[in-house]
Amino acid sequence: MKRKACLTLYLALIASVSAGAQGLSSIYPSAYELIYSLFSIGGEDPNAGQTTFLSALVPVGGSAESMGMAFTAVATDVSFLELNPAGSAVQGQTQFAFYHNNWIADTRIESVAYTMRLGTLGLSLGGKWLYLPFTEYSDFAERVATGYYSEAIGIANASLHLFPGYYFYGVSVGASAKLAYRSMPDFSNDSGQVIAGSGASQSAVAVMADLGLLTRFNLLKLYSSREKNFSLGLALKNFGPPVMGEALPTVATAGVAYKFLKPILVSADFSLPINLVDASQSEKPYWGIGYSMTVTDFWNLQAGFMLKGGNPRISVGAAIDFAPLTLDVNYTLDLTTQFSPLNRMSLEVRFDMGDMGRSAKEARAEDLYLKGLDAYASGDLELAVNYWNEALKLNPFFDPARENRDTAQTAIELRQRMLELQRLE
Repeated sequence: MKRKACLTLYLALIASVSAGAQGLSSIYPSAYELIYSLFSIGGEDPNAGQTTFLSALVPVGGSAESMGMAFTAVATDVSFLELNPAGSAVQGQTQFAFYHNNWIADTRIESVAYTMRLGTLGLSLGGKWLYLPFTEYSDFAERVATGYYSEAIGIANASLHLFPGYYFYGVSVGASAKLAYRSMPDFSNDSGQVIAGSGASQSAVAVMADLGLLTRFNLLKLYSSREKNFSLGLALKNFGPPVMGEALPTVATAGVAYKFLKPILVSADFSLPINLVDASQSEKPYWGIGYSMTVTDFWNLQAGFMLKGGNPRISVGAAIDFAPLTLDVNYTLDLTTQFSPLNRMSLEVRFDMGDMGRSAKEARAEDLYLKGLDAYASGDLELAVNYWNEALKLNPFFDPARENRDTAQTAIELRQRMLELQRLE
């Protein structure tokens, strides 16, 4: 009942905020210009729109969009897939997610993603489809052609967690391969006749790749937990050859994430667009910041802000856990568009499908470690070594068990030498 009440309250809040914003714009028609001017000191980006397959940059929704796309160093759920390919090797759960995003006007985005982890190897698959209706009219306002413009992207990802340990988190490195297709509807000639197959001349296929890196460590930590509280992430996204002479939307991003208190996470991303056809035509750098707060064990609130060119974008969202299902609702206010209650709504439905027994193994390893300490304290070094060896079989990266086992083995060897010396005497 609490989860249902939280969901109802959140949706009511989103509706009231959106409606209030719509009313504000009618009462204060200059409010939009005032807010916009605060963030557009640098003016519009003259190189905006110089690349193709821009759907690769459009968020599908979920936690990443709620946090202003500042997710490169966060990567805590399957939303990482388009932002940092190194994220799959550090996921705690196997996840399967569906996304629906009402983007701008009649533009819609549907997406699906799946991620799993086998030890230190992470594997993911995903796909997104952006589509919008296309209607062509003649000079006499007669409809002559209809159809859909769409872009579809398929993603295959793999990452590896290198050098993981109890003290040192290690480094996760990953890569994603992307295959994209742009579909154009047929259009008419000067006589108003639809040219069969004309859309195919504008349709295209693109091949892209993402590279990523992620690490975590403790820094200015104000709470007690084995979880590392500071993260660094790097990603190179949408790297590939030009399509029909146009550059792909290649972007290099650096991100940080910091938990100064256990329930509160703040993050920031800095992105540098790179035009691989003509570097002088690269867009201006842009940045985003994000915030996430765990209210209860089943309710999480998120907020974010992104500034790209002269385009401020504010987002809020909430994730409610109905275990094993999580519902993530996001509302984004893009200040280049007019206030509208449903203009930028997205929905994620995510299923947590378990951790393949990892948490149970870690708990068992912890129990064996404690039994080893008891055996060591009572002087039974051989039994302690056996316990710690069993713990390491379950969790090879449990450094305290390895350290204590080595110490006990050294003590056993030393005791054996002393006994041998006594026999010689």
